[in-house]
Amino acid sequence: MNIVVCIKQIIDPEIPAEQFRLDPATKRQVRGGLSLVISAYDQNALEVALQLREKAGGKITALSVGEPEAQGAVKSAMGMGIDAGVLVRDPLLAGSDSFGVAHVLAKAIQKIGPTDLILTGCVSGDTGNKIVGPLLAEELGVPSLTFVSRIEVGDGRVVARRIVEDGYQMVEAPMPVVASILSDDTNVPRYSKLKDIMAAARKTVPVWKAADLGVDLSRVGRAGHRLELRDVAPVQRDSRCELVTGDTPAEQAERLATRLRELKVL
Repeated sequence: MNIVVCIKQIIDPEIPAEQFRLDPATKRQVRGGLSLVISAYDQNALEVALQLREKAGGKITALSVGEPEAQGAVKSAMGMGIDAGVLVRDPLLAGSDSFGVAHVLAKAIQKIGPTDLILTGCVSGDTGNKIVGPLLAEELGVPSLTFVSRIEVGDGRVVARRIVEDGYQMVEAPMPVVASILSDDTNVPRYSKLKDIMAAARKTVPVWKAADLGVDLSRVGRAGHRLELRDVAPVQRDSRCELVTGDTPAEQAERLATRLRELKVL
């Protein structure tokens, strides 16, 4: 079974909020000097792929579209035990929206070769878009399964557990299929082994350009936008601290309750 996992490199969400900066012209995050990681749900997708390979065998390829530093994300995936990785990098693709990214990913997957299962994270950890997976399925002309927490394969089909508003549903689809993965207690990303990290560091990650893939340049980059980004602004949070005093714990508790009522918390 051949699996492709689409991964995105983002700024580490754990960095202090004051370090986040936005380019006023492009409305994109400024990455310079910040820690970069694989988007969290993409890590869950990598873990799902590894578990499926352990059960059914096959090959896993990590695929990313990004800047030169995104090669680090691909190698991090390979350090988890992924067999191979590919980075698509080209200035012509800069600023592509979700439709453009899905088009590029589809072209890259077609170049990788016959694929049984394509996995993505259910939502990106930076922009919060949830549409690349379904758009990718449309580009490839295959079924799309969204918000998948668990997945099994067999006899050319997948059986997936999808999270819905009031619980979950079990669905079945023929392969090839695109599945967007949610976090679950069954797909917590494994820790990379030192030997795998060192082996990944020695491997070469192929870098493909738009011309290598036959990308339709009218659909990518800023000129190919189908989504208009009106504005982006960091969340402004104001916080302050009040100390509740009292001679006894009971008095402190009474004053705390009174103050919470005044603030309409209680």
